Amino acid sequence: MHKILVSGANGFVGTALCQALAQRQLPFVAAVRAAATAQHYAVGELDATTDWSGALDGCTGVIHLAARVHVMQETAGDALRAYRAVNVEATLNLARQARAAGVRRFVFVSSVKVNGEATPRRPFTGADVPAPLDPYGQSKLEAEQALQAFARESGMELVIVRPPLVYGPGVRANFQRLMGLAHGGWPLPFGAVHNRRSMVSLDNLVDLLLLCSVHPAAPGQVFMVSDGQDVSIAELLRMLATAMGKRARLVPVPAALLGAAAAVLGKSAEAQRLLGSLQVDISHTRQTLGWRPAVGMQESLNKTVASFLSRRGAPST
Repeated sequence: MHKILVSGANGFVGTALCQALAQRQLPFVAAVRAAATAQHYAVGELDATTDWSGALDGCTGVIHLAARVHVMQETAGDALRAYRAVNVEATLNLARQARAAGVRRFVFVSSVKVNGEATPRRPFTGADVPAPLDPYGQSKLEAEQALQAFARESGMELVIVRPPLVYGPGVRANFQRLMGLAHGGWPLPFGAVHNRRSMVSLDNLVDLLLLCSVHPAAPGQVFMVSDGQDVSIAELLRMLATAMGKRARLVPVPAALLGAAAAVLGKSAEAQRLLGSLQVDISHTRQTLGWRPAVGMQESLNKTVASFLSRRGAPST
C-alpha cells in the first residue's frame, strides 16, 4: 500500500489533505516544522540541510506543500533569496532524500503565478511559456525546473500542480475580506466588472492531489486545476451573498474608473486581483487523468461561508 509524506501538513491545504487521507484510511506522515500534536512529525526549519530521513521512512510518495508563501507586505531585504531558500533549495533537498529513501513519486504543489498574473486573451495552460512577475512566482518556477532536471537524472516520477486562488473553510486573507464585504450588506461598486477568475476549492484541490499521487498517466505532467467555473467579482459576491441568505448590493461603476481610483491610492496590485482576469484551462487535466471537479462552486462556497459565519458567531443559513 502507498504511504505518503505530506509536507506542510498543518497549513491550509495540508490540513485538509491529511483529513482526506485519514478518512480514506490511507497511511501518511504529516510533516511540519515544529510538532503541534502527536500526529505531526517535526522536521525543523526548511532549508538545504533539513533532515527528512525519519519522516520519509517507509514512504512511497510525497505531496510537497510546504513553502514560503506569497505575502502582501514583504519584509525580507532580499525577497527572492528568501523565497529560493525554502521554495527551491529546501524542495530539491527533500526530493533528493526522498529518492534515496525509495520514494517513487513526488507531487509538487506549485502556483499559477509561474504562468503570470493576468489572462487578458486566453486562459493559462501548463504548456505556456512561464512568465512569473514576482519573487514568489519566480521561486516556484525555479523549483519546478530543478525538480524536472532531478527527475530526468534520477528516474523519480514528478507531477506538478499549479493552483490558482484556493478557498474553503478557514480561508483567510483577501477571500476572508471579500466574505466580510458580502456579509456587511453595503453597496459595492463592482456591478459593471465583467472579469473572469478561476479558483479552486479545498475539496477539489485535495481530490486532484490524491489522484496525482497514484494515477499512472500523471508523472511528467504539469496540471492546472480549478473548480471548472470561472466567475467575475460581481458573480462571486452574488454567490457569497446567496450562501449567506442575503442579496448582493452591487453598483455598476466602470472597471476603468475603479482601476484609476486604485492607482491614485497606490492600490493597483490589489485592484488587479479584484478587477483583472486570471483563468486556467483544465482540459489537459481532465483528458489526461479523467478528472472532474468533485464539488460544485456554489456548494464549496456554502461550506466556506458556513465556516466564516461560525467564526464570527453569526448564524449560518
